[in-house]
Parts: sequence; structure tokens; C-alpha cells
Amino acid sequence: MVNNINQLLVQAQSAKDTADWTSLIQYLQQLILTEASTNPEIVKNQEHLLELALAVLQVGDFQQRWDITKVLTQLGNIAIPPLIDILKDEEAEEELRWYAARILGEFQHPDAIVNLVELLKTTENEELKVIAATAIGQMGTVAITALTELLQDEYTRLLAVRSLAYIGSQEIIPPLLSVVEDSQVVVRTTAIEALSSFHDQRIPPILLNALDDVAATVRRAAVLGLGFRADLCTELDLVTRLQPRLYDLHLEVCRAAAIALSRMGTDEASHQLFQVLVSPNTPLQLQLEIIRGLMWCETLSGLEYLHQAFNRTTSETLWQEIITVLGQIQKPQLTTPAAEILLKVLQSQHPATKIASIKSAIALALGQLGNQQATESLILLLADTNPIVRLRAIASLKKLAGEDAYQQLQQLANDTKITPDLQQGIAIALAEW
Repeated sequence: MVNNINQLLVQAQSAKDTADWTSLIQYLQQLILTEASTNPEIVKNQEHLLELALAVLQVGDFQQRWDITKVLTQLGNIAIPPLIDILKDEEAEEELRWYAARILGEFQHPDAIVNLVELLKTTENEELKVIAATAIGQMGTVAITALTELLQDEYTRLLAVRSLAYIGSQEIIPPLLSVVEDSQVVVRTTAIEALSSFHDQRIPPILLNALDDVAATVRRAAVLGLGFRADLCTELDLVTRLQPRLYDLHLEVCRAAAIALSRMGTDEASHQLFQVLVSPNTPLQLQLEIIRGLMWCETLSGLEYLHQAFNRTTSETLWQEIITVLGQIQKPQLTTPAAEILLKVLQSQHPATKIASIKSAIALALGQLGNQQATESLILLLADTNPIVRLRAIASLKKLAGEDAYQQLQQLANDTKITPDLQQGIAIALAEW
């Protein structure tokens, strides 16, 4: 073993002397990233190995620097001082300093934290600021104290908030709560977004207050955050509190409100969504979001509102979306009502039933819902002259009734009373089966 280690050390030094960085990386990986790394001979030569690894970091290309990163972190705290020297060297290449910051983030060591924080405070290089903030965030709770201090400075506050958010531990709640009313919009937004991931009693009042923030991004973050607290719907009367945001001046806030209300899963939430859906002043994008929201509500009233909206609108786009979401219903108690709505539409004289794409969507949706009551209506769709409608009907018949549908079609094929179009459609279906 000792001879093999000594041989690798000699080969590694030779690779360095000839600037063969790829081979040098491979030798170092064999020495350090294997069981041999605990060998006394390796420990004795750590300084030499560090020198070799730093040589790759100094002059290697991007990939070679990436590959040597794990070697440096495996060497342990011995690598921290030279990496700090690189970090502090304002004359050093930017990419080299970037790598030094990234590697230091792997060490949960006070010296690494202090120097990364110092870089955040002093550098004007945005790339270095971002990597330093990310590196600090990766250290976890050990870095919270240093990041909290950075919140005091308006020039480092945003990066500190982003780093705290990256940590994702309960310990970040108090420092984030201290900046939810910061003068910088992006700081408030980032803090609200991060706090929204915690179920902590201190946070809902902050989110409710942020619903009326002057900045749309903050309002949107608060709306989405409250959307994850359906457990507090009754206690905080969230439907009433969220409903005004459906009429927000900014469309993205309105869309967020539609999503949040759908997560409440109540009849009142469905009602509020429906009111906006059928308003003539509602933008198409919001209408589409609400249609999806009414499906996500997973309430019988939500399905009925979709049916009413289908009958009240003249938009082919909305017809298509309503049919699509009805076919996506998965809650067992709602699949039959959803199928019944689709069958009512198909059997009505609604203008949408004259459009091939709508009929095709209905055929697909009925197959997805798995309700065998749809078999007869799907068979009648075989008479349609549009080939896509017929193919969708055939696919859904196979899915719903299988062999029973096939036998029924065989019987109908010999029925002289059916229309020529249906006869042709049945023949096509039998051939396709």
C-alpha cells in the first residue's frame, strides 16, 4: 500500500511539472477520494497534496477546477487559509475567486463564514456577491448569526435574506420577520416567500397584512403563502380576505388569488371564483386560471359553476378549457357528476357541439372519467364526419367498455335502421379495434 501511494505521489508531481492537469486530478482523486485517504502516508503528505490541488485550481480550465473542488473539500480545514487568500485577492481572476467562495461554502467553519460575509460587504462584483451569499446559505444554521448581522446594512440585506431563505430552518424566522416591512420591495417579497414555507403562528398575521402592500410582488407572495394555509380558512376567514385580490390591478396577483382560493376547497371559494369568471371585464388569462381553480376546488358546486359558465360564455377557448378540466376530475365522488355534465352538453343544442375540436375534447374527457354511462353517446359520435372526433370516440369506447363495446358495435353493424354516417363510423371503429 505504501509503495503504491508513493508511486501515485511521484506520478502526481510529475503531472504537475508537465502541466498535465487532467492526469494530476486523476492521481489526486485516487489518493484522496478512496479508502487510502486515511492512510498515515497520505496524512503525512497533506501539505504536498494541497499544493498540488491548488495548482490545478489556479491554472486549470473551468471543468478541471470543478473536478478538483471535491479533492480540496476532502482535504479538510487545511484548505481554508489558502482559499481565503484567493478570495481576498482583488487582483486574482474572477472565476478563481468564484471557485474559492464556492469551495469555502462547503466548510462549516467560522473563518469561512467571516470571510464570505466580508466579501459580501466589500465587493462590487455582483457575481461574487451571489456566490458568496449562496455559499453562506449552504452552511445551514451555523451561518444564521452572520447573516442576521448583514440584515442591518441596506447594501447586503437582500443577499442576506436570500441566503437565509436558502437555509430553510425554523431559526431563520425571527431574522426574516424583522425585514417584512423593509423599504426595499424585493427584500419584502423574498422574506414573505421564505416565511410562507413555515407553519408557524407568527406568520399568518404577516401574510394577511402583506395582502395590502403597495407592491404587487409582495401581495402576490402573500396570496400564494396563504393559499397553503387551507387549515386556517375558517379561523382567519381566508376566502373573504383573499377575494379582493381577484380584482387586483395586477393580473399576476389575480391569478395567484384564483389559485389560493381554489386550495380552500369550499363552496364559498367556488362562488367567488365563478363571479369573476362570468364577468365581462375579466381577462382571458384569469378566466382560464379560474376554470382550472374551480376544478381544483374539488366541490360539487365547483362543477356546477363550470357547467353554468359553459352555457353563459361564447368563447371557444373557454369551452375547450372547461371540457378539458372536467375530464381531469379525479375525486371518485365527482367523476360521475362531471361525466353527466359532459353528456348534457353533448346531447344539447349548444353551439359548441357543432365544433369538431369541442366534440373531440368531450370524447377524450369521457374516456378519462371512466363512466360507462357515456358508452351510447360515444357510439353516436362515430357518425361524425371529422376523423379526429371518431378516433377519440373509438379510443374512449375501448377504455370504457372494451369487449362489451366491441360486441355492441358488431350488433349495430347489422342494424339497417341506423344512419349511413353511423354505419360508416361503426365500420371504421371495428376495423380500428
